[in-house]
Amino acid sequence: MTDAAAPNAAAGHGVDAGLLRPASASPMVAALTGDGAVLAAILAVEAGWAAALEQAGLAPAGSAAVVASAAEPGRYKAADIAVRAQGGGNPVIPLLADLRRHVAALDTANIGAVKAVHTSLTSQDVLDTALMLLARNSVAALLADVKGTTAALAALAGQHADTLCVGRSLTQHSLPYTFGLRAAQWFHGLAAAGRQLAAVEFPVQFGGAAGTLAAGTVLTAGSAATPFSLADALAAQLGLAPAAAPWHTSRLPITSIGNAAAAVLDAFGKIAADVLFLSRPEVAEVAEPRAAGRGVSSAMPQKQNPVLSVLVRSTALQAPNLAAQLHLAAATFNDERPDGAWHTEWPALQQLLALALGAAGNIRELAEGLQVHPDAMRRNLDLAGPLLLAEGVSAAVAPLLPELDGRSGKQQLQDVVDQTLQAQPSEQPSAYRKLLRDAVPAGLLTDLRLEELLDPASYLGQSREISRRILAAYPDFASPDLPASATDANGAHRG
Repeated sequence: MTDAAAPNAAAGHGVDAGLLRPASASPMVAALTGDGAVLAAILAVEAGWAAALEQAGLAPAGSAAVVASAAEPGRYKAADIAVRAQGGGNPVIPLLADLRRHVAALDTANIGAVKAVHTSLTSQDVLDTALMLLARNSVAALLADVKGTTAALAALAGQHADTLCVGRSLTQHSLPYTFGLRAAQWFHGLAAAGRQLAAVEFPVQFGGAAGTLAAGTVLTAGSAATPFSLADALAAQLGLAPAAAPWHTSRLPITSIGNAAAAVLDAFGKIAADVLFLSRPEVAEVAEPRAAGRGVSSAMPQKQNPVLSVLVRSTALQAPNLAAQLHLAAATFNDERPDGAWHTEWPALQQLLALALGAAGNIRELAEGLQVHPDAMRRNLDLAGPLLLAEGVSAAVAPLLPELDGRSGKQQLQDVVDQTLQAQPSEQPSAYRKLLRDAVPAGLLTDLRLEELLDPASYLGQSREISRRILAAYPDFASPDLPASATDANGAHRG
């Protein structure tokens, strides 16, 4: 730190509040993923272990209550522990020193409660279990917002099942489409990712210094308990999944969380990218919900920036590298306890969860308040005019046409399209109709049938059925019976 920076840091201005991370700068996100949440999770693991030991008769009666009291997060300063963590390479070591001191001070009956602190565990047992606890709480909140978003998307799919718009392929108009199907496809991506997220398990970690449970075996000698039963008891205390064996160097529990969070952010990113394009003034098919002070520009008072989508897209662009970091660490966990790969997981997982939670609130608000403009959709659909139906016309009409100068009916209709494209864009709709009428005798195709073929609504394929099948495949994500927000489920206020 430079001398110039030191006074600000000393005054408290050095605290990282997320000024350069607006997508996840929220009290709710901080409450679930911030350093305070990490600290609370570590303390919860230590308190839960003391309770498991006491229940098994392996710690003095009453010690669990003393440890639980000493484990109140308000007794500890995360910033101080973070600095001291450099001494041992992880935050558990300095935190334990403080915890033992508090336990000793609170053990006024001298029952030896400190014996229940961390006995037979290693730092990785505690920190891995704490991260599972942190992830479980974060995923529960994330799922609440995912389901709120999918319910809103399902509603849009139903409301706009017949709202015509244009489908785009490689940036160009392709075929008639419906906004209902677009919303259903947004739903599809997010519901599939949400189901993957809901299936993630959060196992307890235990193993001792080298993953052999040697200290736990000594601890439980002559007792009805075993190291495995103690681990199961800890899992039950914390609401985590039991584990068949220690997983110190088998990192699938971590990478599974990362994969699921990244998949959710992928789905968020697709929605945000579409909304960013569709809300451009020259497209204007949708608009983000308005809110006082949102979307403003520092220089241009007329601007209404799609900030929700911008922030969501920023999180989707960051997620892949964070998930890759988790896999890189998992692939380089050497020996029975790693020498650095483990440490790289912590910030990557923490940031990935924070990004997902921050984006989830924004995407839910976007989906629930999205403004849809059918008139603009029809205007854009009509830009290509009847040319947009060329595929359907060819399929219906080509078999009716006899060969002409060795050219099949399909080739003749392609000639019509090619000639049409030589006209000015504004003249192409009328040119196509005329050239098509000239190429197809009325005896083979009546004017009425021709107009039917040139009606965009006549060439939507299975759009309605596709939407129906998508929603039917994920009934647990289509229901509107959900909390108003993740805030309701967790008691924290979103930013």
